[in-house]
Amino acid sequence: MSREISQRTRTIITILLLTMIGGMIGWVYEELFYRINDGEWVRRGQGGPWLPIYAFGALGLTLVTYRKKYKPLIVFLITCAGSFVIEFATGYVLFHFFNGMRLWDYNTEIWNWGNIGGYVCFRSVVIFGFMGILFVKWAIPGLFKLTNKLTGTKLLCIAVPILAVFIGDVLYSYILHSIFT
Repeated sequence: MSREISQRTRTIITILLLTMIGGMIGWVYEELFYRINDGEWVRRGQGGPWLPIYAFGALGLTLVTYRKKYKPLIVFLITCAGSFVIEFATGYVLFHFFNGMRLWDYNTEIWNWGNIGGYVCFRSVVIFGFMGILFVKWAIPGLFKLTNKLTGTKLLCIAVPILAVFIGDVLYSYILHSIFT
C-alpha cells in the first residue's frame, strides 16, 4: 500500500536532502582542492562524505535564493556575502572560543587572495558564489523534480535512512565525539 504525504512534508524532506547534498558537494570540492594544494589526497571532515558547514550553507542558500533563481547575479552576490559571513563567523568563533580550533586555515593555502585571518579569502567566496548559481539553477530544481515523481512511500524509504545516517554522523562527529574523547 502506497502512503501519500503532504506537499509540505515532501518539500521539507527535499530541503533536508538538499542540505545533505550541499555537504557532499562541499566535501568533493575540498577533496579536489586539497589534492591540488597539498599534492596528495587529504581526508576532509570527520565521518561520512560530507562537511556540515557546506550542508548548512546549502540550506541557507536554498531558503534565501531559490525564488531568485532567474537572477544569477543576485544569487551570486547573496551566496558570496552569505559564504563570507558563515566562514568568517564560524572560523572566528571556533578559534577564539574553542581553544584555537581551526577546521580550515587560508593562511596555509594556495590562491588565498584577500585572506582575512585565515578564516575567509576572496578565492573561496568567489568559488562558493559560482557553486551557488549551479546549486540554485540545477541541483534544487532537479531534486524537487525527482522527489515529486516518487510516491510518498518511496520517498520516505529513500530519504529517512539517508538523513538518519547523515544526522547521526554529524551528531557523533561534532558533539558526542568531543564529549567522549
